Amino acid sequence: MILRSRMIAGVLLVISSSQALADGGLMTKASRYSVQETIDRFEAAIKSKAAAGWVIFSRIDHAAAARDAGLEMRPRTVIVFGNPKAGTPQMTKSATLAIDLPMKALVWQDDQNKVWLTYNSSQYSAAEIYPRHGLAVPDEAAKMLENFLADVSNRSTQ
Repeated sequence: MILRSRMIAGVLLVISSSQALADGGLMTKASRYSVQETIDRFEAAIKSKAAAGWVIFSRIDHAAAARDAGLEMRPRTVIVFGNPKAGTPQMTKSATLAIDLPMKALVWQDDQNKVWLTYNSSQYSAAEIYPRHGLAVPDEAAKMLENFLADVSNRSTQ
């Protein structure tokens, strides 16, 4: 019940469907597309950056797993993506970084059938994720990741 109340409160904070919410390091953007189209658009946006090393590693369909267990859940699909050219050198410095990388994006549908895309902000990664593994992120690298995430998320939702 508390989780549902928090989700509803988060939805009510949205002033327009294209506005991003930052909550505890999470960026959440409303999508004007269906769950499947948002997923497809996100994956296409990542794949369009393949020359720079970006890849899709996998997709986790939580709703399908719930169905297999005899349970119901609104769509919740995690897309696992990253850039081995950038992540591998950092993981060789700190093996535990592999628990947080590769990055993930969640495409989900709320109780009003609105579709959302959620991911960790680059600021959160730089301020929380990397330091917990004893690593620092240069400001320029954090800004480049911020621009990348804004681009692929906007292309997926708008």
